[in-house]
Amino acid sequence: MKRVFATVILIFIGFVIFYFGMPVINYGFFGLPLSLLVWAIAGVVLFSGIDTSKKTAQLTFNSKIAKFLIVTAVVLLGYVTILPLLTTLPMFRSESYRELIGRVKQGQKLSNHIAPISLNKIRVVDEPLAMLLGEKIIGSQPALGSQVEIGDFTIQKVNGELYWVAPLLHTGFFKWFNNSDGTPGYVMVSATNERDVRLVQHVNNQPLKLKYQPEAYFGSHIERHVYFSGYATTGLMDYNFEIDDQGMPFWIITKYQKKVGFAGSDATGILTINAQTGEISEYSIEDTPLWVDRIQPAAFIENQLDDWGEYVRGYWNWSNEEKLEITEGLTLVYGESHKSYWYTGLSSVGKEESTVGFVLVDTRTKETTYYNQSGATEYAAQQSAEGKVQEKGYYASLPVPYIINNIPTYVMTLKDQGGLVKMFAMVAISDYTIVGVGNTMRETLTSYKNVYNMADNRINSESITPKTTLQTVITRIENDVKNGNSFYYFTVKDHPKIFVGSSQLSNELPVTAVGDSVILSYDLDPEEVIDISEFDNLSIGQK
Repeated sequence: MKRVFATVILIFIGFVIFYFGMPVINYGFFGLPLSLLVWAIAGVVLFSGIDTSKKTAQLTFNSKIAKFLIVTAVVLLGYVTILPLLTTLPMFRSESYRELIGRVKQGQKLSNHIAPISLNKIRVVDEPLAMLLGEKIIGSQPALGSQVEIGDFTIQKVNGELYWVAPLLHTGFFKWFNNSDGTPGYVMVSATNERDVRLVQHVNNQPLKLKYQPEAYFGSHIERHVYFSGYATTGLMDYNFEIDDQGMPFWIITKYQKKVGFAGSDATGILTINAQTGEISEYSIEDTPLWVDRIQPAAFIENQLDDWGEYVRGYWNWSNEEKLEITEGLTLVYGESHKSYWYTGLSSVGKEESTVGFVLVDTRTKETTYYNQSGATEYAAQQSAEGKVQEKGYYASLPVPYIINNIPTYVMTLKDQGGLVKMFAMVAISDYTIVGVGNTMRETLTSYKNVYNMADNRINSESITPKTTLQTVITRIENDVKNGNSFYYFTVKDHPKIFVGSSQLSNELPVTAVGDSVILSYDLDPEEVIDISEFDNLSIGQK
């Protein structure tokens, strides 16, 4: 009777371990052997006797089952200790670790990856601000706010526009029990316009119900649903919430393998799980739908870049010769043709204030490009931007690299202690002392250009934006006052753009009228409103 009882308890323990632990049943993963080790130890205790003939009771291992489980536990202990040491230690496999990132190409021109961008497409909303804005819109509906919470935000392109997207999740077991059919939708926050915040509860006039999610229970729990749908032997990582271009919600999960013993995780494809129906589709890296922005998890790329820089001369490199390390983690940036990249600076080991270059890693294919260009780290750029407004006590968001007027530039927001955006900053990647700040992105660009032009003796001449000079006639002109400065917006004959210049640029702008003949110079850029760098009113007759 005792043995039957022990068997039932052991089966129950095994069920709990596998149902809730969901270990990957494959070589290279610790979950299965560790789960079996715990199970075997529990079995040894259950099938052992207790000797009470001595002063203190002791376990006895007379049962054949107990002895078998002891042997099993010893084998499993060796499996999770000795085998990983032999197959995984970097001192034996340093070359394998360094090659995980693949071939690293040398980049020639940054604009091949990060295309020039107009001011209204620059990312000004980061994840903390997106959460703040999302909670505000949920809080405006008390009935909804008491039932759900906002999950993690994922940045992605939706129909060519950049959005932060997060699911509505259950707030506990009883909320799930009462609404087990799912939560009513998701939140979208524009990454380029903090006033564009949406609560999406219908798609194609049909109500949304996110049944499969991380805060659901039993079979509706997203990880358990996938595990018991035939993927118990597959390494899965990064349960990201994304929507397709029609607005339908999905969970995007990266499949991966261990390439160096029990380490060296490397992506092999993805699963897409319909958050409403639970339908699972499997794709290789090459066949992944275009609307899926990321296949390569940031954690994998960060580890692989670290190994690539660490083992440049093998494991035994005590002098740190030629070693590189990443700077501030990875930042997601977008280029042309829907491509996105993980960006990070690289610095020599022990030199944390400056970079020797930076890398861009394709978030889908893992194609890696290294730009050998010295400059500022993300942290140094943040410090420089905060120093410009130190009297206000603002702090800088994580910098995002862009091509601004053909200049590689960090762009960031400056926030108050409440997390609200108050100002903007641009810092040249090549020289963090070149900083422009402003209350609007256009003011920031004007300030940045002025500082950049004054520092032209320190700037690579190839980076300077080409200028155009135009002799024409004013067709319309109006002024606007911002922060005590007068800005004059005007249009000219036979040119579709709007031009702008300040009274500090030219004393002739305030007295310029429609019909005046002028000569103006400006940078070639994709903006709808173009800053002029020189202005001469020929009708007034003076420069």
